[in-house]
Amino acid sequence: MNPGTGILGGTFDPIHYGHLRMADEVGAALGLAQLRLIPAGNPYHRAAGAQPASSTHRLAMARLGAGEFSRLTVDPREALRAAPSYTVETLTSLREEVGSAPLLLLLGADTFATLPTWKRWQELFGLAHIVLVARPGVDADAALAPELADALAARRTGDPGLLSGGAGRIYRQAVTPQPISATRIRELVRARQPITGMAPRAVIEYIEFHDLYRN
Repeated sequence: MNPGTGILGGTFDPIHYGHLRMADEVGAALGLAQLRLIPAGNPYHRAAGAQPASSTHRLAMARLGAGEFSRLTVDPREALRAAPSYTVETLTSLREEVGSAPLLLLLGADTFATLPTWKRWQELFGLAHIVLVARPGVDADAALAPELADALAARRTGDPGLLSGGAGRIYRQAVTPQPISATRIRELVRARQPITGMAPRAVIEYIEFHDLYRN
């Protein structure tokens, strides 16, 4: 059992089984007792007005979705902030809470490639391990900025046991493909088409009750 805490951030707009099953599968593979979903409040990289659902709605849906998975919990710290959300600040606050226990930040290969554009991105390695979630058709080594390619080469490990302490390792974890996207869900809802099976029933009912993504 890894004593650490897994972390999966995202806009979760809306949260769906692609997020939830992937997070639970990674948590099980690495023996994590807990994996926190952290809905972004005001993502700095997303244009103003581009958020189809408010942080309040996205936080509520995340909590409903996580209710189906005993390993998953929802951390509201970013969703409750009015200021832009930066991962380095979130990890710093988490580190203050968990002490020396490891933090494992889950990133898809496409997101990992954007790390050099993140605020103080190199500090992330001193705060957490990075778990690269392998997605079909996405090569984590392709077209990386030179400084990120160097970091990957220096920090990569194939031994999950090294994730049970410290920080700064990069580990690749394969997962079962989940061909679901929040963009597709929003498109279907806008078109008055069913999204049954793409998200937990409680999340679908929430979307319907609050008339989200209709416009």
